[in-house]
Amino acid sequence: MNVSLRQLRVFRAIADGRNFSRAGDQVGLSQPAVSRSIHELESQLGLKLLDRTTREVVLTEAGQSLALRLARVLDELDQALAEVHGMAGARRGKVRVASSPTLSANLMPACIAECARREPEIEFVLLDRIQQDVLDSVRAGEVDFGVVVEPPDTDDLHGEPILDDPFCLVLPPGHRLAAQRTLRWSDLDGEALVLLDHASGSRRLIDEALARHGLRCEIRQQVGHPTTAFRMVEQGIGISVMPALAAPPTGLAVLVMRPLLPRVQRSIMLVHRRNRAPSPLAQRVWGLIRAVAGDMRSRTA
Repeated sequence: MNVSLRQLRVFRAIADGRNFSRAGDQVGLSQPAVSRSIHELESQLGLKLLDRTTREVVLTEAGQSLALRLARVLDELDQALAEVHGMAGARRGKVRVASSPTLSANLMPACIAECARREPEIEFVLLDRIQQDVLDSVRAGEVDFGVVVEPPDTDDLHGEPILDDPFCLVLPPGHRLAAQRTLRWSDLDGEALVLLDHASGSRRLIDEALARHGLRCEIRQQVGHPTTAFRMVEQGIGISVMPALAAPPTGLAVLVMRPLLPRVQRSIMLVHRRNRAPSPLAQRVWGLIRAVAGDMRSRTA
């Protein structure tokens, strides 16, 4: 297959603007040259990418699939060429980071704000996804790196722990256990629980802790987001085991959070593909997130 970079850039310009003339202006080619490039690309691929009429340009299913992947590939190529030639001193560009929901809500906003202050030429793009989707995005190269709860299988990933986040008990202030400042896991025996579902990276660790202590608990609801669990606890449906980081900075309002002993914690990690080092821009954002997490660790120590 002999596909040229010019053909791909022409196709991307058409996919973005849905117009051959504007695409030609964007890439510096005449309209006949644009049409020829698309014809050559379709011939090489053996697929029709565009349906063109006198009034509109529509991407075929194959064209849509290529367009979705091509933007990322060409952005990476442009960044690589800029770095090789020293353009802008590799100070400007886009960094894509995927993060699981609890971390997106309670860690990443501070990181994005700090990036805007310290690295204003870097565009920090956050993808808020469940943990497995974060890992899939990292493995597929759709993002520069991910922020996750320690995954069970990391043979193909390089991970760096940045923060330990202990599990706590969340309960109404009138609950029989709320008067104690610290609680033991054994105190949960027989209690009704509202827990995060198995899409959360925390659930595996919670289940292991409950089993390790031989606890018999009724799991009444399994939900996708801590806020949902908090509202259910408020309504008396059950109490909840949550990572400390799940509590919003302003606190839990009508609920209380108590430490659980012996301490069980989840490790928050930055991960990237083991065989692919992040770009210099992504490495700067990686270091920035590590620093913000370090500040949080110092404040809670």
